[in-house]
Amino acid sequence: MTIANADMAGILNDAQIAELFGSGALSSARGLDDDQIQPASLDLRLSTVAWRVRASFLPGRNCPVQEKLDRFGLHKIDLSEGAVLETGCVYIVPLMEALDLPQTISASANPKSSTGRLDIFTRVITDHAQQFDMVPAGYSGPLYLEISPRTFPVVVRAGSRLSQIRFRIGNAILDQDDLLKLHQSETLVAAEEPNIDARGIAMSIDLTGAEDGLVGYRGKRHTGVVDVDQKAACAVLDYWEPIYNRGSRDIVLDPDEFYILVSREAVHVPPLYAAEMVPFDHLVGEFRVHYAGFFDPGFGHAAAGGTGARAVLEVRSHEVPFILEHGQIVGRLVYENMLARPQALYGADLKSNYQAQGLKLSKHFK
Repeated sequence: MTIANADMAGILNDAQIAELFGSGALSSARGLDDDQIQPASLDLRLSTVAWRVRASFLPGRNCPVQEKLDRFGLHKIDLSEGAVLETGCVYIVPLMEALDLPQTISASANPKSSTGRLDIFTRVITDHAQQFDMVPAGYSGPLYLEISPRTFPVVVRAGSRLSQIRFRIGNAILDQDDLLKLHQSETLVAAEEPNIDARGIAMSIDLTGAEDGLVGYRGKRHTGVVDVDQKAACAVLDYWEPIYNRGSRDIVLDPDEFYILVSREAVHVPPLYAAEMVPFDHLVGEFRVHYAGFFDPGFGHAAAGGTGARAVLEVRSHEVPFILEHGQIVGRLVYENMLARPQALYGADLKSNYQAQGLKLSKHFK
């Protein structure tokens, strides 16, 4: 199926994203990396310059991003050879990729999994945007990335990939009835009593721990830098404090501390669907879960080597200490139709870092 003859709502797959480049709806300042197009998304790359800005902002309906940078930018940073982005600071980086979308295609963005697990807060901004991470149908113009490291200072460079973007036609989200039918036929989550409603499939927290009792990690303060492009370069205990189950099966989240935990449910995304985790209703607790919300087709799929792939959760409490208990709901998965099956599935055809995962830190740690 090509985009031109798509007659239903759905997420564009890898071949259709490549077709966007062929038609000029997507363009880039340099040739694509070999693995840049994912089964249902495109990795976005930093360009050669970053602006340190006074504060986060949205440009607003009548303003391009550059006008705000001219007003609020403090200084420019050359990323050609790499640079350190400090914690607690806000940076805006133009991306190499730009859009000229047709009126039928919109897009949304999310941090990559590794970005979320490093507690790097990122959001895509477009000219005239009134909300983050959302690209309206028919948008034509540049893309920018807001970056704010929260726990670890990081080294980035031109070409670093911190965020990803999905393209869709229409509203492809499965409603409650379709989600129930799909779960009955495909077992979307391994749970005795799955909690499925109009908001999606509930995900809960696992605080029982592994055989050694390990339930998660808390990020340390005042660490060394993490190079976002270097795998297995950092010692775990230099950056993380392990958290163990000592019999209570609960955990107190300290305000503004960052935790890596894991879902109780194993997640399955069949090849003809894509999923996204959305934070749970803030009315049940002042905490944020899961910066990186995209789950590609094939995640947890048995034929793709992913039986039992659980969702790693990036958790941060706000304002007050908050107690999480084992089995407490922390987020929901929504599923969307793909326009067509991807040519490459997550895990089966790609070097996927987090297929068949349990509790797992980002690829940067030994």
